[in-house]
Amino acid sequence: MTVRARREIHLAAHFPGVNSTTVWADPRSKSQIGFSSFEHLARTAERGLFDFFFLAEGLRLREHKGRIHDLDVVGRPESLTVLNALAAVTERIGLAATVNATFNEPYELARRLATLDHLSGGRAAWNVVTSSDAFTGENFRRGGYLDRAERYTRAAEFLAVARELWDSWTPNGVSRPFAHRGQHFDIAGEFTVPRSPQGHPVVIQAGDSGEGREFAARSADVVFTRHGTLEDGRAFYADVKGRLAKYGRSADDLKIMPGVSVVLGDTAAEAQERAAEIRRQQVSPQNAILALEQVWGTDLSSYDPDGPFPDFDPVPDPSITEGRTRRGDTVATAEKWRALSREKGLSIRQTVIEASGRQSFIGTPEAVAAELETFVRQDAADGFILVPHLTPGGLDEFVDRVVPLLQERGAFRTEYRGATLRSHLGLPDPAGRGDRAATG
Repeated sequence: MTVRARREIHLAAHFPGVNSTTVWADPRSKSQIGFSSFEHLARTAERGLFDFFFLAEGLRLREHKGRIHDLDVVGRPESLTVLNALAAVTERIGLAATVNATFNEPYELARRLATLDHLSGGRAAWNVVTSSDAFTGENFRRGGYLDRAERYTRAAEFLAVARELWDSWTPNGVSRPFAHRGQHFDIAGEFTVPRSPQGHPVVIQAGDSGEGREFAARSADVVFTRHGTLEDGRAFYADVKGRLAKYGRSADDLKIMPGVSVVLGDTAAEAQERAAEIRRQQVSPQNAILALEQVWGTDLSSYDPDGPFPDFDPVPDPSITEGRTRRGDTVATAEKWRALSREKGLSIRQTVIEASGRQSFIGTPEAVAAELETFVRQDAADGFILVPHLTPGGLDEFVDRVVPLLQERGAFRTEYRGATLRSHLGLPDPAGRGDRAATG
């Protein structure tokens, strides 16, 4: 196994909005739409010298059995609006917005992102996502949805157009007309926002499919991924990094940062006990049956969460839950869960707890710091996007207890060395091409 020489870890913070990671029953859990929550987590991450603060997005409230999903009932604010406000109360940390390339237009979004980059002094990032969901599409004028392959084609052209717009201004402030003629976009004119401090906002990509990996290798600066073991991480890392050369890119041009959770304790046993309690709170009996219904596609409210699994396979193309990403091949998922239940003698709830848990680093601060560094040194990641289980104080303990240990090990910065997100990530500024009109 190849082990790299010591290198610095990249860290980012994911705001745990409306998802099953957050323990909403904890009295320390506060509003996920109040500005004070966003400010607290962002400032904590900046105090910890993190690269960026990351917001997810939901374009329609999810429904389950025809009712608004419990986690969506208080709503979901728009990411770029929140980040523009955070730009005023932070100084160095990057500000990353998840914005959908299926239900937006390049000119309008490129303008909003360039504005955030100006207002923040070069700290903007765009997590490019797509949607093939007709349920979400009903919220938009054109409605409908795109097939999976076409939405990636549109996203790739969307990003290319956005970069043409950003490049239509020279670094010394001269605007040139742009013109793009393509499959999905036919636009021409002049962009209203001068070249921003980073040239282009940092581009993040979160897909794990073959199309998503190829899109990341061709176009992204950061990959937000998810893998559960060191071996899985190394396989993903090698696969995506191995695709870069054909696009004229080097391994350092793309940072791979899996989303992870961290649970700390003064002893290993205490940390494991805390982690088990957190998972029990995250997967309540009600949530266990809800997770089961999302896979099986039918009403399973009569099932005991502490009992056995259904003995029938999921319904094809289930629609019991609207607006939520499916778990791939639901029949395969069901069989995997049932096999795990048989092998370990687990109930429905116990199986969901074990099968759906996000990659976690559990242990003393010293053990967690060492394990985080191991993942980076063994090429399983370039860094991590931390997803805390509490809003907004879930990063406090990590910043206070783990970050200093990483710094002592020489594995993490002791100060910001630059002002832009690209400088935090060690990414080069894009070459200016504004001395010519962009063409499609």
